[in-house]
Amino acid sequence: MIHIFNGFHNPNGGSEQEALHLYELLRIGNDVQLWSTSSRASDDLLGKYPIRKIDPLAGHLPNGGTYVFVGAHWRHRLWPYLTKRPDRLIYVFNTFHNKVLALTSKHPLTLRWPQTEYVLISAFQARLLGLNGQIHPSPIDVDCFTPGEHTAHARPVIGRLSRDTLGKHHPDDIDVYKALVEQGCQLLLQGATTLKSALPPSESVHLLPEGTIAAPEFLRKLDVFYYRTGDHVETFGRVVLEAMASGLPVVCHYHGGYADIIRHGENGYLFKTSEEALSMLDTLIANPALRKQIGDAARKTVEKLYAQEALDSRIDFYISRHTVTQ
Repeated sequence: MIHIFNGFHNPNGGSEQEALHLYELLRIGNDVQLWSTSSRASDDLLGKYPIRKIDPLAGHLPNGGTYVFVGAHWRHRLWPYLTKRPDRLIYVFNTFHNKVLALTSKHPLTLRWPQTEYVLISAFQARLLGLNGQIHPSPIDVDCFTPGEHTAHARPVIGRLSRDTLGKHHPDDIDVYKALVEQGCQLLLQGATTLKSALPPSESVHLLPEGTIAAPEFLRKLDVFYYRTGDHVETFGRVVLEAMASGLPVVCHYHGGYADIIRHGENGYLFKTSEEALSMLDTLIANPALRKQIGDAARKTVEKLYAQEALDSRIDFYISRHTVTQ
């Protein structure tokens, strides 16, 4: 039995999607249960997936097996003391927060749980944390994010999507967006209503609330995917891989988990400054054939990363009988 734990607050949240994709990956041929560790779980997610809320009073508790925590933890809770001891304890660590690392690396001896096994979602994250563990790229549905029938727009569409928070946007990107509009491009930015006051009104700028258009459909509307964040540093950057799977050329800031997968000038572009970003975007805007060449290479990269052999290896890690004692 494999139990997957998450708060399941936000249908568009990274840790929620991580947990749900892991569920889809493991549930074929395995007994897998989703658990919400929060009383504020999304009604939308509760309606779409077989998620149970942990409720000790009602007897709704996991009962041994493998416990997999994704973006949630067990510290300072009563319910772990009321459950059967897990055979394995796995934490999918998808942040850089040392506080969370401290909370998950050790637990009270009275709990008698096994030692935590870590799954990291990028080599970039492992390097910055100095933490050993399995490196499993965040699972995505490669068959869902596929290149569609696409004719280059007369006015190239540059876009991105993310959560609708300021930390997901870099302040220097305002000038990048203004420069692109001056060049005659269209901007399609989903999860960017927080930028409304910073960008002048223009028929070329379309700011959509988070989750307005499903990600696969949204990405098929773009010619180029652009991505840089502000205070938030991407441990992996799932959306970048989804864009690559959709056959888009990506132009991304170099500091993020996705950077280990992008080969600059072959399957995407990495920049450090806004000037570099605009130069790369200018090259792609002027050359539809190059956009297709880079996009095709990006798609092949993602196909290899999520080939069945690689997925089987990740599944084997979770269903193995290996136990680490504390």
